[in-house]
Amino acid sequence: MSSERARLTALYGGLLVLAGAILTGLVYLLVSEGLGTSISTALATTVPASELPDGWATASPGRSAAPAQSASPAPSASPSAVAPGRHVPALAITREISSAAEDAALNRLLTVSGIALLCFAVLSIALAWWMAGRVLRPVGVITSTARRLSGENLHERIALKAPPGELKELADTFDAMLGRIEQLVSAQQRFAANAAHELRTPLAVQRAAAEIGLSGRPTPERVSEIRTKLIQVADNSEHLIEELLLLAASDQGLQRNEPVALDGTVAGVVAALTDEAAEADVTVRTDGAPLTVRGDDVLLEHLVRNLLINAVRYNHPGGTVLVRTRSGALEVTNTGPRIPSDSVHRLFEPFHRAQERRPATGEGAGLGLSIVESIAHAHLATVTSRANRDGGLTVTVRFGPAPRADHA
Repeated sequence: MSSERARLTALYGGLLVLAGAILTGLVYLLVSEGLGTSISTALATTVPASELPDGWATASPGRSAAPAQSASPAPSASPSAVAPGRHVPALAITREISSAAEDAALNRLLTVSGIALLCFAVLSIALAWWMAGRVLRPVGVITSTARRLSGENLHERIALKAPPGELKELADTFDAMLGRIEQLVSAQQRFAANAAHELRTPLAVQRAAAEIGLSGRPTPERVSEIRTKLIQVADNSEHLIEELLLLAASDQGLQRNEPVALDGTVAGVVAALTDEAAEADVTVRTDGAPLTVRGDDVLLEHLVRNLLINAVRYNHPGGTVLVRTRSGALEVTNTGPRIPSDSVHRLFEPFHRAQERRPATGEGAGLGLSIVESIAHAHLATVTSRANRDGGLTVTVRFGPAPRADHA
């Protein structure tokens, strides 16, 4: 910042000194143009011409001008003959005095102006240095805060107290960026902890099944049971890893950007989930108009699938799922247990479940709605959710302008 302060000081100080030099030169020029005329006029006013005999005047010290003694001068009279060395023409005296006074005044003016300009230059540089420090102070605060921040103190903010302006806006923008970074870091830390927990659980189950179930001399039936358990745990682990990879892929943005008939995608996913819905005694209905959006058809299919699987699995026997498509939006409403309104937003956090974990084949890992939100953001869409009054959840995905693909 010192170099920037020196540059600003040179800029501000140079501009002020230049302005002072221009003003001094302009004043000197204007004064010199009319000074001689002003002095001559003042002298002519002080010694009236009517008191001078035929344009003559005495120049002797202590003697005043007086008319000639004779009525008419001698025929041979001449300027040199009348008191030689004691009388000179009045016009010459006026010019000489005017020139001397003008030179003295201009020299005095130039000297005083030079001294004033020098003092003004010193004062300007001092003020410019102070002003540059005041202007760059917020930058120094931002720099020191950025150097001090780490993973342990991301909660700190600049909170710059200054009048509205560009630097105040910069500091507020930096604070907002720190808030977003803090949220992302916290979310990643929770995600890593939850992922480690979810991956450690099946490994522990596999280890326990192998050590306890196969200890001693297990019967063929016991071996078959343990084998089925291990395969189930492996399938759940594989499903979890696939969901983690899908979540990471959706966070990276779109790989393709093409028109996708979302109503057709909904029909295909509903048909694929017919058996699971029938087993859960849940009725899935569709209603709405054709809807075409731009994006990745594979990711959009996963978005619809995760919404419907979540709506079917977290339902009750005899419940319903209604999928509606309308202009620019996809809405999925399901019946089910009551959900507190203040906990709806937590359903979109990774590994969060509305109900306790139930060991069962094909159970989700709690990433379904997180993947939905990630895919929606990749398509520049927004996801909103609300708890239904009679139980269940309504999730709405609103698609915005057509997103631009990351790769051609």
